[in-house]
Amino acid sequence: MIGWGFMWKSEDMQGFFPVRSECQADVPRTRFKSRVGKTLSRRRWQAAFTKDGHLDMERVLRRIQRGGIHPSIKGEVWEFLLGGYDPDSTFDERTKLRNHRREQYYAWKEECQKMVPLVGSGKFVKMTIVSEDGQPLEESSADNQEWLVKDTVTDKRVLQWMLVLSQIGLDVIRTDRYLCFYESESNQARLWDVLAIYTWLNPDIGYVQGMNDICSPMIILLEDEADAFWCFERAMRRLRENFRTTATSMGVQTQLGMLSQVIKTVDPRLHQHLEDLDGGEYLFAIRMLMVLFRREFSFLDALYLWEMMWAMEYNPNNFSSYEKPENGTKQDPRLLKQYGKFERKYIQSGQNEQHHNTLAVFVVASVLETKNKRLLKEAKGLDDVVQILGGIAGNLDARKACKEALKIHEKFLRKANKQ
Repeated sequence: MIGWGFMWKSEDMQGFFPVRSECQADVPRTRFKSRVGKTLSRRRWQAAFTKDGHLDMERVLRRIQRGGIHPSIKGEVWEFLLGGYDPDSTFDERTKLRNHRREQYYAWKEECQKMVPLVGSGKFVKMTIVSEDGQPLEESSADNQEWLVKDTVTDKRVLQWMLVLSQIGLDVIRTDRYLCFYESESNQARLWDVLAIYTWLNPDIGYVQGMNDICSPMIILLEDEADAFWCFERAMRRLRENFRTTATSMGVQTQLGMLSQVIKTVDPRLHQHLEDLDGGEYLFAIRMLMVLFRREFSFLDALYLWEMMWAMEYNPNNFSSYEKPENGTKQDPRLLKQYGKFERKYIQSGQNEQHHNTLAVFVVASVLETKNKRLLKEAKGLDDVVQILGGIAGNLDARKACKEALKIHEKFLRKANKQ
């Protein structure tokens, strides 16, 4: 056992998500390290289940919050973290639910395939296939594997969906292109399929650039495409409002407004400086919040940050509220140990509404605080702010960022309660 522990401790985490040789120099090395006794290992994960499959979520959350999840089990743990499965369910109950969801997904896929045969073919749309008024575009066939729309599209929902398929395709080609995984067109096509089907099912949100960055890890971590879809769907339950855009507002504005309030409360001098630079709306933080720091961290470190945040925000009612939203659920203060430590703070303060993804706001605040001195001294305009924050890419420590975020959260609650 000692020898195995030593091997694991020295394991090269980068090896789980190999980088193409020509991209090695441009990709930051991962800082995440599996730590014996802290990181959730496969052995610890399996030991957290009872004989019939009930999961000791409190134990799992404690381990994730201490040291993240070993790459070999990330996908299956994420399904629980995101509310995809009830920890109190049995192995048999989850197998039935998984099979039902797979059937549902492949039925949806077949529906989409009838409209666009490239769905599920291992290929994907790379060029616009219809005009704004629904007319087929014959010149697109060469880029779309000789496939083209044959008849005028008159159904508004179908047309709206078809118009965005090429944008999804262009984004897929750019997604995590430095990873060996995406050298395979069939893997790119799996990402495109999931995004295309999600877009078809959610016309109110549609597809927005950045969803590809959220979905990509699910495609890599979960072998069955349907499981990856449902994991992404659960992640989007938390994030979808960030992507909702109208003629007058962006969904992420709510979080930007909260970020402004947090910095104004915990660091009024920095807030005033940003205000003076016409940056008081914190628009420079949009990308961090939209795609959850995918560009600021290496691939594996971003995943580590996500699972740390999801564990800290975990609410045991998520599964039932997602499955039966019309009934709603009540948070029981007696079950506090089953909540993530961030979510627990809100329960204890008497605030019972959901706070999905607000920890991300405090992580951005922690990033700003680490650059406090430089921002105050060197930032003479918004371009300087963007440049200073741009320098953090690949140089952030996910564990420290979460730890500092919790400290800022404590400080914010303390100061806000005094006001």
